[in-house]
Amino acid sequence: EVHLVESGGGLVQAGGSVRLSCAASGFSFDDYSIGWFRQAPGKEREGVSCINNKDGSTFTVDSVKGRFTISSDNSKNTVYLQMNSLKPEDTAVYYCNYRGGYSYSPARSDYWGQGTQVTVSS
Repeated sequence: EVHLVESGGGLVQAGGSVRLSCAASGFSFDDYSIGWFRQAPGKEREGVSCINNKDGSTFTVDSVKGRFTISSDNSKNTVYLQMNSLKPEDTAVYYCNYRGGYSYSPARSDYWGQGTQVTVSS
């Protein structure tokens, strides 16, 4: 069973940085992607970034490109989202998602973590 656990959220001032972690387990094949999504109050969940385990390729949406960086440590089965120059509009619950196969953009599946809250104060 796929299991995802996010951590690292919290309260940060605008302009600050946060690093989120997604610890993944419960799958045995190498061709998969892990995506980061976020959901702000009253808004739909949106994809932010994803990384493919097969070749390490990444995709990041334009709205956060240059500020957010996704990376992975395969020895720890953990994917990170480094978020810099945070803005109040980045406030959301951040979720990671596991999806089998290659992803050219954040594509969701039924496998979600519990989410971690990031609040950016102005």
